Amino acid sequence: MATKANEPSRTVLVIRFTALGDVAMVIPVLYPVCRANPDTRFVMLTQEWSATMMINAPENLVLRGINVRDKHMSIWAMWGFAARLNDEFHFDAVADLHGVWRSWAIDLRLKLSGVKVAQVNKWRKARRQLVSGRSKEAVPNTVTRYRAVFAELGLTLPPADEFTTIIDDGPELSSMLAPEKGVDERWIAVSPFSSHPTKVYPFERVAAMVVALASRPNYHVFLFGGGKQEKITLRPLGKNLDRVVSLAEIRHGFEDEFAVLSRCDAMVSMDSANMHLASLVGLPVIGIWGPTTPACGFMGYNQDINNVVERKDLSCRPCSIYGERKCRYGDTHCLDIDPEEIVERVVNLVEGRRNSTVEK
Repeated sequence: MATKANEPSRTVLVIRFTALGDVAMVIPVLYPVCRANPDTRFVMLTQEWSATMMINAPENLVLRGINVRDKHMSIWAMWGFAARLNDEFHFDAVADLHGVWRSWAIDLRLKLSGVKVAQVNKWRKARRQLVSGRSKEAVPNTVTRYRAVFAELGLTLPPADEFTTIIDDGPELSSMLAPEKGVDERWIAVSPFSSHPTKVYPFERVAAMVVALASRPNYHVFLFGGGKQEKITLRPLGKNLDRVVSLAEIRHGFEDEFAVLSRCDAMVSMDSANMHLASLVGLPVIGIWGPTTPACGFMGYNQDINNVVERKDLSCRPCSIYGERKCRYGDTHCLDIDPEEIVERVVNLVEGRRNSTVEK
């Protein structure tokens, strides 16, 4: 059947509800796929707050928010939601990038309506072998696994490095949180937290690192954190140190955060969401990896493996894929990493990039 002018030839539902970092990793895949398939309409279904991250989205991308944490979101509620969504958009295919019971309920409902479904491969067996120590083989990166889902649906797949930054196709981001940056200033973003406590760098080490960075001439530090406790934890550093600002104290959205990150020279982050947000603006990350390792498949998009800081002498790593398990020894000694080592890595990275730019 011929389509009317301005109507898409097909519509694809893309599902990834949580977590924030996983949703962020959808963008380097989804944006290029949208642009490579201009006759296809893509409907991205995610948490309402996560959807606000997707700035400068392609014209053929529709964002639809959902609150999956609502206590009324049972399997039958998801079933009914899928039916209503299909009545609105008339899907031809589903790209399930999540692979949990809520997305499976949607998949099944649409599959029964004749919609083609492709689901992400989580490589669960490889993950179990990696965590148990039976194998050292890395799990394919999340971005690679997302790309495979779109390929299975027969969509045009652009090169893996097609995406550069989320701000390339839009105006320069401005924010009250990002003041004018001096020519000789070095801005360092520091995000020491994670949703999993075992991945959080000990605060006394964070403080020592921030003090050392802020003591360097022309170095400014921006602290990132969300939630009441993180705000309280970072408050003394922001109040008592010159050239240190805690953004956790200031209510802000993703555009504000991207505006600050896009002006920074480097970020220090755990294996957590802020590493992936930094990746979206092309900011290099000095990543502190404790109970998890890059082999778990969550390295940031286009991040350099040489910028990873980790304890390679511990046979117990990784002890989990996401960092969700308690340390078997009770002391999380995988995060026993000297803050001076991190400072040195940051300075070498920042000054090396500066010198390289000057030479060009």
